[in-house]
Amino acid sequence: MKSFFRAFGTTCLIIILFTACTGTQAEKDELVVTLIFTNDMESAYEPVPAWWRDDLDHIGGIAELTTLIKTIRKTEPNVFLFDAGDIFTGALSRLTGGALMFEFMISMGYDAMGIGNHEFDYGEASLAWHKNRVPFPVLGANLFYKDTDHPFAQPHAIIERNGVRIGVIGTIGIDAARTAQDVDQTDELDVLDPAKAIQRSIDVLRDDVDLIVLLTHQGHTAPMQTDAEADPRLARDIEKDIALADMVNGVDVLFGGHADAGTWEPVVSPKTGTLIMQTFGQATYLGYLQLTLDPTTNEIKAYNGKLIPVDSNALAADPVIESKYQKYRSAFPELTQIVGQNESRLNRKYFDESSLANLITDITVEMTKAQIGLINSGGIRKDLPQGAVEIVDILDALPFIDPIVVVQMTGAQLKAIMEQGFTLLRGLMQVSGIEVTYDLSKPEGKRVLSIMHEGTEVKADDVFEVATGNFLANGGDHYSTFTETVRLREYPSPSDLTIDYFKKHGTVSKPSTGRLIDVTHDH
Repeated sequence: MKSFFRAFGTTCLIIILFTACTGTQAEKDELVVTLIFTNDMESAYEPVPAWWRDDLDHIGGIAELTTLIKTIRKTEPNVFLFDAGDIFTGALSRLTGGALMFEFMISMGYDAMGIGNHEFDYGEASLAWHKNRVPFPVLGANLFYKDTDHPFAQPHAIIERNGVRIGVIGTIGIDAARTAQDVDQTDELDVLDPAKAIQRSIDVLRDDVDLIVLLTHQGHTAPMQTDAEADPRLARDIEKDIALADMVNGVDVLFGGHADAGTWEPVVSPKTGTLIMQTFGQATYLGYLQLTLDPTTNEIKAYNGKLIPVDSNALAADPVIESKYQKYRSAFPELTQIVGQNESRLNRKYFDESSLANLITDITVEMTKAQIGLINSGGIRKDLPQGAVEIVDILDALPFIDPIVVVQMTGAQLKAIMEQGFTLLRGLMQVSGIEVTYDLSKPEGKRVLSIMHEGTEVKADDVFEVATGNFLANGGDHYSTFTETVRLREYPSPSDLTIDYFKKHGTVSKPSTGRLIDVTHDH
């Protein structure tokens, strides 16, 4: 391996024959590299209340995150900044076609990013345009144009700083790539075996770099809940990242995304020694991994990894990022239009009944005249604040613009859909118009004890009109039962219906609860 570290050592040996080597013994014996990273930022521009933490009032914010990054760059040696995908979602992201987040990342000085599923929210052509204009590599080693050997994205890159050469590879999981906002957003691409693509890149890079960093986006979908880190039921494992690291030879560090599986310290693959980390997403933490390397062998002699909270009360907003943010906001003044008042904060939940989901499903039922409303927990991306509600609040909570459709389904199909939700793989199915009693201690497929509609138990051959999103109606999140139903009519998106509802009602009360009744611990 041709390495800066080895070259330095050889040069020092020659010079020492004639004069003293200028480096200290510590400098000759080791070199410190600091890797910082984000994943699943999802256009989380502003800080959020951190009610689940005793030590913080607010957490997150892109401008505050930037200040933290700049502080580390000033105080740490050889700093490299990476992202593991999913930078898009929300109103400003959609209105700018994703340009705003890329503008932020350029100003923040990212060295490379991997592609996540939400990078396809506005179509693969839009992502292709962005990745070709930004000054840092946007990596997808296993993405190819359909039925060709033509790569969609750059598979890997070499980032060099102060003589330190890092090979960076990006991949997306096959399942993750298919969870784009619309199930056809990646139809023009082939998503190939990540492990084979990674090994090809490693074989190209290994002899010319000092470290190899892998940026992955795979595994379980993230739990869409603001305080997910505080709920142990929502803890995601990184077994797929560990398994992927074990399938290839030569990855030193893996930074993951998609699952928001925060790792408070690095997880070490027992087979390969790969250091694996991931944050909780939403720009609430900055991942930090400092490596001490042997300058001759590039062996990692020591490491220190952690998640640093973005304490938005202690960190000043970076003026450049804040200025860009306000400029883009002012370009779309309609976003700050107040459409109504919210009597209480409405939160999203992933494994529990959600007050916000109850409101949204109630709205879809009222506006479509359906009997039942269903929404997947993962489709809600932000809480709704108490008090004045602006259009941007609703668009950020419901960023996906697929229409609401009313389908005809049987009681048996409804039960199958609810049973799938109670596997907890992708969060609960949230409801309006029914009350579902369930027991998670039962085997999968037998957890629904009863479904009541207007005081009557639902029978298998009953027929209902059900309002849901087009994403689910097309079988998204693997809800294939929806594809067996009959489409009746179509309405605007959930965000459009919610905006109209707030305008119509003015003040919105917290919706009724008691729709998802968990009796798991009652016996």
